[in-house]
Amino acid sequence: MTKAEIVAEIASKTGIEKSAVQDTVEQFMESVKNSLERNENVYLRGFGSFIIKERKAKTGRNISKNVPIEIPAHKIPAFKPAKTFVTTIKENVK
Repeated sequence: MTKAEIVAEIASKTGIEKSAVQDTVEQFMESVKNSLERNENVYLRGFGSFIIKERKAKTGRNISKNVPIEIPAHKIPAFKPAKTFVTTIKENVK
């Protein structure tokens, strides 16, 4: 499902104009992104959490030159679904 499809579905279910829904979805995503940039997790009860994960430093390999390279520790955004969300998907997706 794309962002445009999400906007269309919300607009049809709520009767709100697509442009207003589009702005709302964009602002939601911007708020989540800004919170993660400030190293603040976002918790949506019953849905899941947008969190920052720490990746440890590790040794990788440059395939083209076949030499080891050091990959530094870094942080990445991640989504952790709520238990109720996971349970619903397990029960309904076959």
